[in-house]
Amino acid sequence: MFAAENGLKSDPRLKAISDAIRVVPNFPKPGIMFQDITTLVSNHKVFKDTIDIFVDRYKDMDISVVAGVESRGFIFAPPIALAIGAKFIPLRKPGKLPGETISEAYELEYGTDCLEMHMDAVEQGERALIIDDLVATGGTLSAAIRLLERVGAKVVECACVIGVPELKGRRRLNGKPLYILVEPRQ
Repeated sequence: MFAAENGLKSDPRLKAISDAIRVVPNFPKPGIMFQDITTLVSNHKVFKDTIDIFVDRYKDMDISVVAGVESRGFIFAPPIALAIGAKFIPLRKPGKLPGETISEAYELEYGTDCLEMHMDAVEQGERALIIDDLVATGGTLSAAIRLLERVGAKVVECACVIGVPELKGRRRLNGKPLYILVEPRQ
C-alpha cells in the first residue's frame, strides 16, 4: 500500500520526499533507473519527514524489532527503531557479521545476493518490521522475511521509501503487508 492510499494523499511531505530522490540512469548497469536516496538523506527536513511518516505508522503497532536491510535500509531503520522503542537488527551481506549467523539467498532484478543475520538477534514471537529503501522484484524483502521467520519472529510489515509497482515485488512477500511512501521518479 502506498502512503497516499492510506490517508496521506494530500500530504505535501510525500511530494518533497519524491522530489528529493535523484535518478541516475543506467546505474549499476544499462537500463536501470537508479533511485538515489543520498540526496533525500542529505536534506535534513525531508529525511526527518520520511522518518516521521514511518514512526507515525508504527508507533502503536507493538513492534519490538526493526530489521534494516544492508545497506540503505540501515539509514532508515535505526531512527525508526529508536523512536518507537524497538531494537534495531542489521540484515547484512555475507561475511560481515561475527558469530553464528543464518543466511538466505535471493534474486535481484540484476543478479543474485544473500542476507545474513545473527542467530540470537531475535527471540521467538517478537514482532518485526523490515525496512529497506526500495522494493522492486521483492527478492530482498522476501529473503528478509524468511530469515526473521526462521528464528520465530512474526513479521508485521515491510516498509520502503520507494516502490516500483510494475515489477510486482509485492507478490513475493507471502501475503505480508507492504507500506511504500512514493513511486520511483523517472
